[in-house]
Parts: sequence; C-alpha cells; structure tokens
Amino acid sequence: MSEFFTVSVLVATLAGGIRLATPFLLAALGETLGQRSGVLNLGVEGVMLIGAFAAYYTALETGSTVAGIAVAIGIGAVMGLIYAFLTVVMHAEQGISGIGIFLFGLGFTDLLFQKQVGTPLPIPGVGKAPIPILSDIPHLGEIFFDHNPLVYLAFLLVPIMWFVVNKTTFGLNVRAIGQTPEAADTLGVSVNLTRTFTIVIANCFAGLAGAALALEVGIFQQNLTAGQGFIAIALVYFGAWRMPWVMSGALLFGVVSSTVLQWKTLGIVSGPSSSLLAMAPAILTILVLVLVSRRVSAPAALTRPFDRAG
Repeated sequence: MSEFFTVSVLVATLAGGIRLATPFLLAALGETLGQRSGVLNLGVEGVMLIGAFAAYYTALETGSTVAGIAVAIGIGAVMGLIYAFLTVVMHAEQGISGIGIFLFGLGFTDLLFQKQVGTPLPIPGVGKAPIPILSDIPHLGEIFFDHNPLVYLAFLLVPIMWFVVNKTTFGLNVRAIGQTPEAADTLGVSVNLTRTFTIVIANCFAGLAGAALALEVGIFQQNLTAGQGFIAIALVYFGAWRMPWVMSGALLFGVVSSTVLQWKTLGIVSGPSSSLLAMAPAILTILVLVLVSRRVSAPAALTRPFDRAG
C-alpha cells in the first residue's frame, strides 16, 4: 500500500480520475437539464452505447476522431427525437421507455459490432492537448492541464450549463416547466416544445459521453459503458440538480475508479479481492442514492406528462 502514497502515483491517480470522470460528467449534465424540465431518461446508458459505437466505427472507417464525435452527437440527437416522441407526444411512461431505449442500445450495438467489425480493432484516440504554461506547473499541470480536448470541454460546459439554466429566459422556462408546467403553459411557454428541446440536448450529451469513452479506450466491446449511464443518472440526484455539485459527484466517481485501477496495476489487490473492488463505483452509487434521497427533492413535475386538455 505504501507505493500508492507516492507523489507520482497520487498525481497519476488524480489525473486519471479527472479523465475517467469525463463520460460521467457529460451524460450527467445533459440528464440534469432534461430532468429540470420534468423528463427522466433511464435510457442514457443505451444512448451512450450507441454513441460509443458510432464514434468507434466512424473513426475506424475514416481515421477521423472528429468525424466520430460528430456522428455520435448526431446519433444522440436522433435518439433524443425518438425518446421525445415516445414520452412527450405519446405520453408513454418515462421509466419503461427509458429502459426500452437502454435495452435497444445494448442489443443493437452488440449486433452491429458483430456484423460490421467482429474482432475488436484499435482506433486512434483523442490526443492530449496540454495547455501552454499551465501544463508545466509541477504536479498540478499534469493533474489539471494535460488532457485531451474532450476533458476540457466537459468541465467548460459546467459553468455554461449553469449560466443557461439559471441566468437565461430559456433556463427559467425549463425550471418553471419542471415545477409547474400548467402555470408555465398559461404564460405562453410551450411545454412540449421546451421538453423536446431539452431531451434532444440531453441525448446529444449522452452520445458525446459515449464517444469520449470509446475514444479514450480506443476500442469497442459489448456493454462498453458497464453501467456508467446509470451512474450519471445517480449523479443528478447526488448533485441535487445543480451543475457544480453534479461535477463534484462525477469527480468523486472518477477518482474512485482511477484508484481501483491503480491498486490493480500496483498489485495491491488481486484475485477475488480485485473483482470485489471493481464493484466500488456501483456500491458508491447505491450509498449515494440512499443518503441523498432523504435530503433532496426532485422537480415537482418529474416523470409527469403534460396534457393541456387535462
């Protein structure tokens, strides 16, 4: 255990934690926006999987990671329109619809991978983009300023999303719809249109999160996300629907995951104990939901369809 508490290993662990937090954070930011408008999407995991495969296969065929990211975001938008049609237009039960999206993404990506790729083939990942001067700061530079552009983008989106939700007319409408959609409707706000827009944005974020994951590991395999989409949903509750706290939760999960990987690499844990330790993020998710559910209240209209005639 002593070898873990060295400066070089701790710095690598924290830097890895920030990197691993990126998919969590991107998906959770989008889901936060969607839930603030009253829509719960349990299909985040499925959209992440589809986005991951889309980015992977596009990069594999074209050699362009930028194209892979663009396709993943586009696929996310399409999945968002599908989910909006089911829940906003057809008033389908959100929980069941979300699980359906997840199962579809899980099976569809596995089928596409088997038919189009077959054998796992590596792809070029997103290269690092060290920030000049700041990346040269001892230790801190490696932790915070020596990552790929998607990591910077994810954390840059936190203040942007906070500003949009809290300081713009659109954000005010989203929050009003999430609390009392009937009142928002009487003031001339299009509840269904606003919810559709937030769902599409949320799914674009989920697709981007999947792309970030696939391009980070440089490969695709069945169930690549391994529950990260569901952890992202838990982070929304952890952060009480507030962007900075959602980011804090993502960092916590990222550092825990990075610590587990470091312990395995250093041989601190092995065998059965290694498998048990790999469950740490999932166990932490359960503990977070149990502890946080008692102190936070969700948007009043969450999961409740809006029907003007009703």
